[in-house]
Amino acid sequence: MKKIIFLYLLISTSITAQTDQKIYDIINDVSANRIKADIKTLTEFGTRNTFSDTISNTRGIGAARRWIKNQFDKISTDCNNCLNTFYQKDLVTKKGNRRVPHDAWVVNVVAIQKGSKYPNKYIIMSGDIDSRASDTMDFTTDAPGANDNASGMAGTIEAARVLSKYKFESSIIYVGLSGEEQGLFGGAGLAKYAQKKGWEIIGVLNNDMIGNITGVDGVIDNRSFRIFSEPVPANETEKQRKMRRFYGGEVDGISRQLARYTHKMVKTYMPEMNPMMIYRLDRFGRGGHHRPFNDLGFPGIRIMEAHENYTQQHQNIRTENDINYGDTFEHVNFDYAKKLTAVNAITMAGLASAPASPKDVAIGGIVQASAKLKWSKVEGAKGYKIYWRDTTSPTWDYSRFVKETEFTLEGIVIDNFFFGVASVGKDGHESVVVFPNKILR
Repeated sequence: MKKIIFLYLLISTSITAQTDQKIYDIINDVSANRIKADIKTLTEFGTRNTFSDTISNTRGIGAARRWIKNQFDKISTDCNNCLNTFYQKDLVTKKGNRRVPHDAWVVNVVAIQKGSKYPNKYIIMSGDIDSRASDTMDFTTDAPGANDNASGMAGTIEAARVLSKYKFESSIIYVGLSGEEQGLFGGAGLAKYAQKKGWEIIGVLNNDMIGNITGVDGVIDNRSFRIFSEPVPANETEKQRKMRRFYGGEVDGISRQLARYTHKMVKTYMPEMNPMMIYRLDRFGRGGHHRPFNDLGFPGIRIMEAHENYTQQHQNIRTENDINYGDTFEHVNFDYAKKLTAVNAITMAGLASAPASPKDVAIGGIVQASAKLKWSKVEGAKGYKIYWRDTTSPTWDYSRFVKETEFTLEGIVIDNFFFGVASVGKDGHESVVVFPNKILR
């Protein structure tokens, strides 16, 4: 009888997410035309190489970052000064850096929308300001960087326009990062700044190339996109590593849970899209601006197109063997960039509307036909969701809502599943799922 009861439980608790009309409104408000206009403007600075001109008002990275800050300032004016905008910078020197042609300031443009309840909890969306030609040391040749990465930068500005119309419990940061092509300098600088300031980072959404649908592999796809995430934190302790050997969690680190959250939001609110969770920090042998945050133990993912075209990345503008090389404006699909901008916007809106994640999540159930979970109470949570999945499943497939902070799932063999707990707010928005980090004896 117990097996039959459990089978019914499993079927009846398959995830059916509660929806919020506000999220649909956010999706509809994202504008492909505004993104197109911003990408066009960014390409017209000629080059945005980190070491290019900083004095001119029409060419180089200095003009580009001043224009970006001006956009954030305009958005702030429209929302009654809801954004705190500023430059965050660090000096990089030629000595010891093979991709640095001369000493320079790496300058990030930051806009913070403070949360009403958890002002020190932050969800960050980033795009890269800088671009490059074939030779990353060449800071004078035209490098329009339309897709890499004016698309991600324009998407970040557009997300700020849309989300600044709302108030959220947690803070949101929109940022243009510099120095990505020279060694992820901008991300490293902001990550250290966040650590020094004591920011509690819920997650970093790094957007790097969100505008191409025609891949070098011949595939044309305007629905699929990739979510890269590392499996476990780079700074995990030896004790945590040893625990994983016996209790699991090899693919359940904080960045992987952030990826699953994004995946779930898309499947709930944008079911026409195909989010691909890639079980890798980044593309093979390559890096992105979420990595410096991961290095310091912050959760971060990379959101990008599914099919890249390498003839349009890191290339001088030219024609060879009837192939047009160069990252130019006409190759960007603006409706696709709109969709991936919306993916970011709804992920941030969901997270910023949710209570804090549970802490001290513990699990027990050795040699029992049950799984017992316990966690600390979360202020502002109307309840909690216990999630579980097959150990080979990439997503949380089953859930149960409870109001207690301790609950036993009867009739379930703990060995056959992985478990996690999320907080649920009054409007149904959930925190990121927390994988148990303690064992109940």
